[in-house]
Amino acid sequence: MNRKKILVLEPYFGGSHQNFLAGLQNHLPFAFHLVTLPARKWKWRMRFSAPYFARILSAAKRYDAVLCSTFVDVATLRGLGPLWLREVPVLTYFHENQFVYPVQAEHERDLHFAVTNLTTALASDRVAFNSCYNMESFFKGCSEIEKINPDMKTGFISELRKKSVVLYPGLDFAGIDGTSSRAGREGNSPVIIWNHRWEYDKNPDFFFQTLFQLDELKGDYKLVILGQAFSQQPEIFEKTRQKLGHRLLHMGYVPERNKYYQWLREGALVISTASHEFYGMSVIEAVRAGCRPLLPKRLSYPELFPAEFLYDDEKLLPRLKDGLLDKRLDDARARELTDRFSWAALAGRYKDWLSP
Repeated sequence: MNRKKILVLEPYFGGSHQNFLAGLQNHLPFAFHLVTLPARKWKWRMRFSAPYFARILSAAKRYDAVLCSTFVDVATLRGLGPLWLREVPVLTYFHENQFVYPVQAEHERDLHFAVTNLTTALASDRVAFNSCYNMESFFKGCSEIEKINPDMKTGFISELRKKSVVLYPGLDFAGIDGTSSRAGREGNSPVIIWNHRWEYDKNPDFFFQTLFQLDELKGDYKLVILGQAFSQQPEIFEKTRQKLGHRLLHMGYVPERNKYYQWLREGALVISTASHEFYGMSVIEAVRAGCRPLLPKRLSYPELFPAEFLYDDEKLLPRLKDGLLDKRLDDARARELTDRFSWAALAGRYKDWLSP
């Protein structure tokens, strides 16, 4: 039997977008054909990937369905592309939305990108979001746009809700499950894990300032700082290197997955202080490795983990002190908290969503 052929258009092929597509290819019974661009210059991608892909597809064969990320302007794609793009299902997966995507200051937000998300959803046959928080913040943004739109009310939100679902991006836990902790570390001090991008929207200042306070209280802990760093990064990281050098077991990005998983296996706690998070893949991976999560009571986290692992910002320090006294999660508890995010649990729902 011939497998259904799905064309994937991804103009930002890197990071979580790339991992997501690898999971689809590994766990679903479709024949995927990927047309991609490197993960850079996201604003240019949103503006021009649709006409770029439309021209490429002018001579392409027909597929059973098309899957896009939100960096593709689907309305423009279907308008400029070959006729068959208006005859087959086009699906869009929202890893993020531009209504609440972080900017340095709110006055810098370009609502034209948010409106592109809106028209993309309208022009798509099916839409999926990677979390309830992502979906609801998107619809809230749509409502606000509708209110300020002066005299062209469309009533599109109810239409969009009917074709929208939440599908968590699946994770393959085989690598984590098959990895043990690093050998040879001396001492029994509990290890705190930071495994987020070194960027302002992850709120590293709040995290490290809290650790400075904990250090002054002579709290017993060691620190592992992972996550991807860039050429420009918040100054707090260098300050942390200087002030907490005696606590650091490791500081820096670890591209080798097995070594990365080994560091996660060392952790007692994984902490987020993020001011922005649409999902939380790095936290889920750390929890699978046995780290007890300590997460803000907001964003996507309340839908991912029970209330016992959530904190109010003003209580982070005492919760952190108490958390250092708790044991790591045993394997059974780690699996209980994370199994529902695995591809094994989610593949069936993706199969139904993607079926032409």
